[in-house]
Amino acid sequence: MVNTQYKFDKSFDDIGFSLYKEVGFRDNQKAHKEFWDKYERPPLNEYWDYIVDRRDLLVPQDIRERKGSFFTPQIWVQKSQEYLAAAFGENWQDEYVIWDCAAGTGNLLAGLTNKYNIWASTLDQADVDVMHDRIKNGANLLADHVFKFDFLNDEFTKLPKGLQDIINSDKKRKKLVVYINPPYAEATSTATRVGTKENKIGVSTGNKIHSKYSMFLGKARNELFAQFLTRIFKEIKCCKIANFATLKALCAFNFVDFRQNFTAKLESLFVVPADTFDNVKGHFPIGFHIWDTEKNEFFEKISADVYNKDGEYTGQKNIYGSKEIPSLNDWAIRVLDEKNKIGHLSCRGSSDFQNQNLVFISSHIVTASDRSDRKFRGTLNIGANNLIKACIYFTVRHCIEATWLNNRDQFFYPNDCWQTDTEFQNDCLTYALFHSQNKISSKLATNHWIPFTEEEINAKNNFESHFMIDFIKDKTIHDESMVLFEELEEKHKALKFSDEAKAVFKAGKKLWKFYHAQPSCNVNASLYDIREFFQSRNSNGKMNNKSGDDTYNKLIGELRTTLKTLALKIQPKVYKYGFLLE
Repeated sequence: MVNTQYKFDKSFDDIGFSLYKEVGFRDNQKAHKEFWDKYERPPLNEYWDYIVDRRDLLVPQDIRERKGSFFTPQIWVQKSQEYLAAAFGENWQDEYVIWDCAAGTGNLLAGLTNKYNIWASTLDQADVDVMHDRIKNGANLLADHVFKFDFLNDEFTKLPKGLQDIINSDKKRKKLVVYINPPYAEATSTATRVGTKENKIGVSTGNKIHSKYSMFLGKARNELFAQFLTRIFKEIKCCKIANFATLKALCAFNFVDFRQNFTAKLESLFVVPADTFDNVKGHFPIGFHIWDTEKNEFFEKISADVYNKDGEYTGQKNIYGSKEIPSLNDWAIRVLDEKNKIGHLSCRGSSDFQNQNLVFISSHIVTASDRSDRKFRGTLNIGANNLIKACIYFTVRHCIEATWLNNRDQFFYPNDCWQTDTEFQNDCLTYALFHSQNKISSKLATNHWIPFTEEEINAKNNFESHFMIDFIKDKTIHDESMVLFEELEEKHKALKFSDEAKAVFKAGKKLWKFYHAQPSCNVNASLYDIREFFQSRNSNGKMNNKSGDDTYNKLIGELRTTLKTLALKIQPKVYKYGFLLE
């Protein structure tokens, strides 16, 4: 019979019967199959240690996610110990005591030499058993220093006496390094924010530390790694902390309250791609932080060393806190236009690169009743009065490519200098008009976003709306369906475009003319409609990346090339005006 249960936390009652927790597999034993397919059966002796060390891979993916565990690759274990030696001296392992309070099967401790100064605790007894087996086979640890301990629930009185003596001594705590790759799990994720998954109930809220330090943590209370850092900072004062974690604690706006309270000095940081860790699929940085809790300061900035997936040093990156400057999303919501509605701007999620795909323009007009729906939170109706600002927001969020390294970079409330730079404003309008995340569709509502006249693209009939071309020509809204704003007539003249923006319009006009030459074209089609017409959709309803029409592929390619050139022109001003910090 095939076993469909994962058993953990095994123990024995007074009579000698086995007790354990049990969770059903949800992966149809995929994890087991992928693990054991690598070996002949029985495996050769030379693989036994590796199999024992990597028993975490036998745990189904959903259970590993629930526990928040991810395996630390040896390349980063070694690199972290190099940084510890640089921070605390060549003989640091003899001078300091090390406690990994989220040890799992202990791989973070590999390479440490002084077993008498190493302590390791973990949530599951099964992990303790694995480490004890490793010790019997030569692992450089002491069995009495490896024990089960629930760091987010248990009192320190449950610790072994030797470790209690260190924690209870003001002098000895200064020589304690809490060296951890803590569990990474949160109650929500991007999937839950966009409504594709349910919240992970109880993943980070059902423990004593969450309850005890909820006010200290603020919005960071749903993050397990933040709970670990908080208990260490509050209850093991003056120790050193060396931890792997995402950069949220340093720069995310949801961690502002946490940063106000967690004031340990960040002495050192290096960052690496997250997808080099098992159980991590995202493209974002994971950092190794070295904190001194004896020194107190608010985090503002650090230059982090950067390593690629092969462990090669590639330079430095500035990481900024976000204590003083409001978010770009705060700037966006101050440019409302509820009278002239030509579409809406989605600016959901945090204002960082990881949420870049949540920034788009669509034909939906958000109503008062929509505001209670999660998917319409952080959205902005667009009209004549806020079109330029909406396009600036859109362009700033999209003109720089998202990478693993900038994934957590925050966009800030800008300075006022952009207000006098009309070329920048018009570049941003151009970029937003022709970008693929402009999802305006004439199938859903009147298309007010056609940037050409009927004559320019040989349209077969009149457009329903001339809003955009009138806005471009003289910023006077002649469309009878729109409210006329006299102040726009008085203040503004026809827009003037840079050479790079003109190149985008030229390429766009070729594409529109080609589309309007098709027998079955829709006279009011948007760029999104044109792309859908030529590229069509697959069986899952997703628009295909390419078309079977070579001429269209050539024309859309030219448009994308000119758009990239325009983006390069805009990028320096994104930093100049403070939307991003260099």
